[in-house]
Amino acid sequence: MIRRVLVANRSEIAIRVFRAATELGINTIAIYAEEDKLSLHRFKADESYLVGEGKRPLQAYLDIEDILRIAREARVDAIHPGYGFLSEDAGFAQAVQEAGLIWIGPPPAAIRQLGSKAAAKQLARAHGVPCLPGYEGDDQSDARFADEAAMIGYPVMVKAVAGGGGRGMRLVESAQQLHAALNSARSEALAGFGNGDLLVERAVMHPRHVEVQVFADGHGHVIHLGERDCSVQRRHQKVVEEAPCPVMTPELRKAMGEAAVKAAASVNYVGAGTVEFLLDTSGEFFFLEMNTRLQVEHPVTELITGQDL
Repeated sequence: MIRRVLVANRSEIAIRVFRAATELGINTIAIYAEEDKLSLHRFKADESYLVGEGKRPLQAYLDIEDILRIAREARVDAIHPGYGFLSEDAGFAQAVQEAGLIWIGPPPAAIRQLGSKAAAKQLARAHGVPCLPGYEGDDQSDARFADEAAMIGYPVMVKAVAGGGGRGMRLVESAQQLHAALNSARSEALAGFGNGDLLVERAVMHPRHVEVQVFADGHGHVIHLGERDCSVQRRHQKVVEEAPCPVMTPELRKAMGEAAVKAAASVNYVGAGTVEFLLDTSGEFFFLEMNTRLQVEHPVTELITGQDL
């Protein structure tokens, strides 16, 4: 039973979790960096503690050792990571559990498996979730990628298996462009994520980007709460979220929702997550990735469902 919860985050997401916890009769504990000593989230909690003394905010909110120290000092039962910062850090989730606390989020194993686009695609494909034809194997040689791209057929997308935000991603329209694209994507991925591994898949030239909100409990039950269309992007960053998707049909929503549930169930998922798909003009859809957290876009789903996620 959770009586005291620490939110390892700040600002709006921390305030939202505090509000929900208070409604459930749970005491709330905030952490704050020195520069956030006057931030609203600190005063919305029952108690607040300085984290990462002397550190800049980014380093302070990533200070796992100090967060766990505060958790012990405040005698909390559980830690909620919010979004950003440590929310998708499997090592943090593992450390919380090893400290004897409840981790309010996906199991560390699920975070690790879904944190790699390659591993996530392999899992999705194995559980019958539609995926684009592609290669995400261990052989990372240019020659292997050239062979695989030829079998897939151009154009193809080269993607970093780690990270996101469009970094390490390149559109390759011909075999002559592949070598330069691999070198460029590999270098960018290594610099950005510390992992230069890549995958290649068939390119969908004019897709819609649709994400499905899922929730899972600790007893094997997974549901979805419909979709959000995030096709309006700039430099691979979402600009507009629209729900429901303007081209969605009841049949397509059912199929995509079932696929999202399968993807989450394949890793014994727990908590909030978002499964992302590419939707072709033909009506076919393909698994893209799964984000193992509550995304910042979740209020769009709240507005159309009336549910406090």
